[in-house]
Amino acid sequence: MSNIKWLQVENSEQGAEQVYQIVKQELEHNRLHVLGLATGSTMIPVYKRWTESELDFSVVKTFNLDEYVGLEASSPNSYAYFMNDHLFNKKQFKETNIPNGTAVNLEEECQRYEADLQQSGLDIQLLGVGENGHIAFNEPGTSAQSVTHVAQLTESTLGVNSQYFENDEKIPETAMTMGIASIMSAKQLILLAFGEKKRAALEKLREGEVTAEWPITYLHNHDNVTIITDLQF
Repeated sequence: MSNIKWLQVENSEQGAEQVYQIVKQELEHNRLHVLGLATGSTMIPVYKRWTESELDFSVVKTFNLDEYVGLEASSPNSYAYFMNDHLFNKKQFKETNIPNGTAVNLEEECQRYEADLQQSGLDIQLLGVGENGHIAFNEPGTSAQSVTHVAQLTESTLGVNSQYFENDEKIPETAMTMGIASIMSAKQLILLAFGEKKRAALEKLREGEVTAEWPITYLHNHDNVTIITDLQF
C-alpha cells in the first residue's frame, strides 16, 4: 500500500486540521488551482476550519462530486445548498461548479460537467466513503472506467442519507456523480472516514484487493492517496 498514506487522528476536528495543513501548503506553493469538493457531515469540520482561517481561495476553481437528481439548488437537502451554507457563502472562490440535478437533459449535463472537469484538471479531490464502500455516488459494481453519470442509489445509501433530509422531502433515488475515472484523474486524493460504521470499507481497502464491489478499493490504482481516520487497525 505504498501509494496510500494513512494518517490516524483522534477525531474529525484533528482530521480537518490535517486537511487544512495540506491545502494551505499547496496554496502557498501555487499548486492548488482546481479543488474537488465533497459533502456530508464528514466535511463540515473541514469547511469550518477553512472559513475560520485566512486561506485565500480567490484563484481556486471548485468541482463538487455529486448532486441529487430533481432537487433545486434552493432545497435545503441539495448539495448546492450544503456547499453555500458551509463554504461558498463564507469564502470567495474563482469559480464553483456543482452538477445541475434539475437539468432538462441529464445525459447532456453529465457530458458537459465531465468535459469541464477534464479541461480544468483536478489538483486535489476530497472524498468521504459510504458504509458500503461507495465513493461519491459510485455504488458497488461501478466500473473503473466510469465518468460523470446518473447513478441509481442503493437501499443502503438511501437508508443512511435519508436521515439528513429535512421537511419530510423524499430522498431522490438517483444522483449525478463524478465517475471513478473522473475522481482518479485528480493529482491527489484525500479521503476522510470517521467512526466504526466506516471500518468495513477501510478494512477492504487495507486488504489490498481491487474489486468493483468495494469502490473504495479503486484508490489502489492512484499514486497519491491520503486516508485520514480516527480508526485504529
